[in-house]
Amino acid sequence: MKIVLAYSGGLDTSVLVKWLKEEYSAEIITFAADVGQEEELDGLEEKAIATGASKHYTLDLVEEFASDFIWPMMRANAIYEGQYYLGTSIARPLIGKAQIDIAKKEGASHVAHGATGKGNDQVRFELAYAALAPDITIISPWRMDKFRQAFPGRTEMINWCREHGVNVEASASKPYSMDRNLLHISYEAGILEDPWFDPTTPDNKSMYKLTVDPEDAPDQAEYVELDFEKGDCVAINGEGGNPAQLLKKLNKLAGKHGIGRVDIVENRFVGMKSRGVYETPGGTILLHARKQVESLTLDRDLEHLRDSLIPKYAELVYNGFWYAPEREALQAFFDQSQECVTGTARLKLYKGSITTVGRKSPVSMYDENIASMEGVKSDYNPDDASGFIRLQALRLRARAKAQNGPKVGDMRG
Repeated sequence: MKIVLAYSGGLDTSVLVKWLKEEYSAEIITFAADVGQEEELDGLEEKAIATGASKHYTLDLVEEFASDFIWPMMRANAIYEGQYYLGTSIARPLIGKAQIDIAKKEGASHVAHGATGKGNDQVRFELAYAALAPDITIISPWRMDKFRQAFPGRTEMINWCREHGVNVEASASKPYSMDRNLLHISYEAGILEDPWFDPTTPDNKSMYKLTVDPEDAPDQAEYVELDFEKGDCVAINGEGGNPAQLLKKLNKLAGKHGIGRVDIVENRFVGMKSRGVYETPGGTILLHARKQVESLTLDRDLEHLRDSLIPKYAELVYNGFWYAPEREALQAFFDQSQECVTGTARLKLYKGSITTVGRKSPVSMYDENIASMEGVKSDYNPDDASGFIRLQALRLRARAKAQNGPKVGDMRG
């Protein structure tokens, strides 16, 4: 029996290699997706083999992640509940896809993951498995009584790793979970489960890895220009590159100025609220700049329709339905809406803030002659507004005459 385990080298999956091997008398093949974790992948193969894996794969998926997952999501302007840039969510369908590919290559009948039984990732991984390999058997240890009895909490897992000589970054003094990729880093669990806990104090702010504290950012503002073609960023300050290269550059630029931190309580798909701290430096600049180019190039009603669909798209990504037909259909709409989103946004970065200082486009719908308040002749005739307003007011007048108009104020008490 072969089991392909999604492996990060973190606390949970370090324990799982040995536990799965003994529990199922199985050959454990570990798999790590390089989606931009950088130094976190160092020594992963050696660690997996030392822990009991028979074989390990680390696949370089950074380019695919940026081009086929992050960039399409950016074209949808997707933000979950108005704050979360979906950094963890968007990586899961790619990781699930790569894991299934390895299982097919190795002839493995089972796949496993270390996602907890209370989190979103268990859903995201397993929905991807179901869509791509509907007959494969899934092992989710955190939903098994036997595993939870052995490891009721992170403290027991940390102690187990110490006893078995397994090196993990988590410790009793820093007991939070971290997940990193090209788009962001997330921090949750442990000390962060208290929504009143402040991770920005001098004693705690070393937690952050991608961004400096805005208070410590440079005292001099920095300007940056982002060029877009058909909704995709293609250059920064006139220098082009592929999506992964551009996002790496934006991450460094934004991180330097303390941009991209959020601390939120979100609604998980499984029904509970959870506190998460996120760093999304480059993505924050990217979405801000896109909106500026869109303000010049998108038709009003198309933009309003698109905006009405963003929450649904973001919810689908957050919940793990990347491979669902409704997400694919919405993606086609969003991609089509971006056909004319071409232009440049100029931004000023300063101590955690982004200020728009200019935008331009060769296909801009903004007409200074029409918008001007200086009485310049154009296709807009102010006289036409009289009939327009009267028609818009027709139903309001009818209501006022027939039903005594709107209720103004609350007369009680």
